Amino acid sequence: MTDTTVSGSVAICTHCGAANRVAAGKALSAGKCGKCGEPLATQKPADITGDMLNRLIAKDTGAFVLDVWAPWCGPCRSMAPAYAAAAERYADHVRFFKLNSDQNQDAAGKLGIRGIPTLIAWENGALLTKQAGAQTGDGLNRWIQSTFRLSA
Repeated sequence: MTDTTVSGSVAICTHCGAANRVAAGKALSAGKCGKCGEPLATQKPADITGDMLNRLIAKDTGAFVLDVWAPWCGPCRSMAPAYAAAAERYADHVRFFKLNSDQNQDAAGKLGIRGIPTLIAWENGALLTKQAGAQTGDGLNRWIQSTFRLSA
């Protein structure tokens, strides 16, 4: 009997919403959407809507982090450069998204957001952890590495 199990993960394209299979061990930065051709990796944090977040939570089985933020939030703005640097650093393994809580209040409410910024991590279709408060530099890198079991 032949094993027909497909290993790897499914990455939802945030540009067109298509589901894309990513082979196990393949760097995200090497992948492009099969429908629209856009890169699957997020070398810069990608702004998403509540509808896209629902699709990611329902269908995406890869590793991703969501930053729930607001434009008026000082700690959110202070964390933004470190979050952008992390997106570039870990682009082969983890995707990075941003959800504006002012523009997506229903989504933020469904996530149980009590304060911003809040980082939320998912992998294999499951919520892994939430981290409230601004994370910068080494603290943010340690959180990402421990959450997704990545080496330094």
